[in-house]
Amino acid sequence: MPGGAAALPGSAGQADPDGRPRVSGVMPIIEQDQWREQYFEGVDCPKEIVIPTDDEYAYRLFPEHRWIYNKLLICQTQGLEHAPHGVTPPCFPVFSKPVYNLRGMGVGSRVIASLEEYECVQQPGHMWMPLLNGEHVSSDVALVDGQPVWWRHVLAKTLEHGTFDYWTVLAEPRPDIEAYCGDWLRRNLEGYCGCVNLETIGGMIIEAHLRFADQWPDLYGSGWIQAVVDLYAHQVWSYPDHCRRTGYSVVLFGEPGTQFPQFDRSAVSGLLSQPGISSVQITFDADRPARMHAMPPGGPRLAVVNCWDLGTGLDTRERLAMLMRRRRGRSSLPTAGWDLA
Repeated sequence: MPGGAAALPGSAGQADPDGRPRVSGVMPIIEQDQWREQYFEGVDCPKEIVIPTDDEYAYRLFPEHRWIYNKLLICQTQGLEHAPHGVTPPCFPVFSKPVYNLRGMGVGSRVIASLEEYECVQQPGHMWMPLLNGEHVSSDVALVDGQPVWWRHVLAKTLEHGTFDYWTVLAEPRPDIEAYCGDWLRRNLEGYCGCVNLETIGGMIIEAHLRFADQWPDLYGSGWIQAVVDLYAHQVWSYPDHCRRTGYSVVLFGEPGTQFPQFDRSAVSGLLSQPGISSVQITFDADRPARMHAMPPGGPRLAVVNCWDLGTGLDTRERLAMLMRRRRGRSSLPTAGWDLA
């Protein structure tokens, strides 16, 4: 669909894909997670423009380019050895995941260490690929007619089983990633105008999304969201990006089986008043069953703290955990990445 995102069929730009009314100038970006609507409220947008932040909507909006959600093709276009389950890998370990996963959060992914393990866990709809080593980087890219015109890179500090301690939103460029991934984008997304998110490990693309990462757009700087709207509406990129700052997105995870806590969310406003804190997300709806939230094998994500100072962000994460734990009891919220003892 060259020229950016148009309205979904039948919506005439007036409603979200799920049928909810859409108000121009208030919520131009379709956001399924209510805790991230804070980043997009009040941004002016033409009523006929629809901008997705979720893969479900991006898949529907861009049929010409939706093939990039097929991770077999992501490997094929890079010459990485791969196959669906049912084809035995020539060596181990390998990394296994669903061929398609529009819910994110590493759902269904795992390392398979041996042939014996592979024979026990293989299942339809999954694939294997090399177990890559190196930095895990999330890169947001703005494209005009398939040509990259803006990049921002975010470096992960990973934990086990698909969870993360925090992400560092880098101020500096990554020339190697931009050269390799830029060439891949020009070869494979001709005609596309909009944002793309690429995940790489050791410089190789492991996932691609027809959207930007909506976890940390506030850390890209004032005016960035409006520039994204202009990109989809007018096929131009106008963000000056002269004042980049390093930022951090600090994540609070619970252990597998953690129940979502009921707690006083008004206390979060006090945390936001701290110098160096940009935003706080409580990343679950306690009124919905846990099984209805996408979550990695390592446990549910409970909160995200976006900040300019890592120490303050880590302290705020601890204070959030304490707030939740007081309502549920100490043993119910062991957290990934640090010790509450």
